[in-house]
Order: sequence, then structure tokens, then C-alpha cells
Amino acid sequence: MADILDTTAKALGASLNYRLLRHNITSSNIANAETPGYKAKVVEFEDALARAVDLDGRNSLSTSDPEHFAIGTAALGKERVRVDVNPDADVNNDKNTVDLDKEIVTMTENSIAYKAALQLINKKLAMLKYGITEGGK
Repeated sequence: MADILDTTAKALGASLNYRLLRHNITSSNIANAETPGYKAKVVEFEDALARAVDLDGRNSLSTSDPEHFAIGTAALGKERVRVDVNPDADVNNDKNTVDLDKEIVTMTENSIAYKAALQLINKKLAMLKYGITEGGK
């Protein structure tokens, strides 16, 4: 079957998956804001998404073996995203590193970006539907 989704739609889908992961990590941080000894976690996926999409064309490589890391459009949704302990977090008296204000800002920004990506992918799908039905003829 032919692949009907272009690179943009695939990138938006990968972005939705990564943003869902960030939402879960941030929710966990917020839920553990009062847990003594909890280390806040952070997930950074923008670089991974840029490498997967190869927006600037610098990663024009090809793989010769299925065991190689996927690159370019083949990497969309397969790029590995690391979840690490936040290295920039300050330690409180109870050794907790969650900054509730920063986590809420991260959650809000992530939510806005998630909704924007979702709206864009819905527009792409609506354009496909329009094309398939020949504009409602």
C-alpha cells in the first residue's frame, strides 16, 4: 500500500508522541513535588525530532543494514528520546528537585504545542479527505 502521509504529517505524528511522553514525565514531577528525595526528570526531544525530520538537510545519509539507526524520514517516530534526571534543578531541604512553578510552565507550553500539532495534523487529514472526495463532487 502506498504511503499517503508526507514528511510533515509523519513529523507531526512523532511530535504528538514525544509531547505525550513529556506530558507524562511532567505530570509525574508535579505529582511528586512533595515527595522527599524525588529527583525531577526532564525529556528533551526537539533535537531528536530535528534529526529525524532532517529539516536542514545536513543528515543526508543512508543506511545499508536494517540494524543501523534509522535516519531522515525513516526515523520519524523511531528516534530514541532520553528521559534524564534534570541537571539544572535545585535541591530542596528534603532533597527533592521539583520546581513546581517551572513544571507548570513546562506543562502549559507542552499542552499548547500538542494542541497546535493536533490541529495541523487534522488540517492535513482534512485536505486528504477533500482530495479523495474530489472536493465534494
